[in-house]
Amino acid sequence: MTRLGEREVSSEGIIYFPRGLVGLEDKREFALLSVKSDDSPFLLLQCITDSGLGLLVADPYSFLDDYDVKIENIDRKALKVENIRQLAILVTVTIPQDKPEDTTLNLQGPIVINTEARIGLQVPQTEAGYPTHFNPIKG
Repeated sequence: MTRLGEREVSSEGIIYFPRGLVGLEDKREFALLSVKSDDSPFLLLQCITDSGLGLLVADPYSFLDDYDVKIENIDRKALKVENIRQLAILVTVTIPQDKPEDTTLNLQGPIVINTEARIGLQVPQTEAGYPTHFNPIKG
C-alpha cells in the first residue's frame, strides 16, 4: 500500500540501494512508481519494506539543461556502470502543502540509478555548489 493506493511490484522492479539514502541508511529496497501520466517528470521512490515511506523524485533535466552530476570511481563501481546510458539521475522534490509554487528540488543530493543492474546510490554533490532547495518555477 502506498499513498497512491495498492501497487504490485515485481522483483524485477526493485532497486537495491547498498548504502540506503541519506537519513534512511537502513532502507535499502525501493521501487520507482509513476505518479500520474507517463510523460510526467515526477515519480515516487517507494520503500518496499516500509509502505509509509515514499519520496517524490523528478528528472532534473526536465527543469535544468546544464545540471552536471559528478560520479566518483568508487560510486561507479558500486553502481556497476559499464555505460553512461545505463544511468538515470533523479532528485528529491519537496512540495509544501497548499503552496505548489514553492516546490523545490534537492540538486545537492541526486539519486543515481543503474537501470539495468537495478542498483541505486545517493551521490552528494558538495563540491558543485548546487542548492538543496532549488525552485524550478522561480529559478
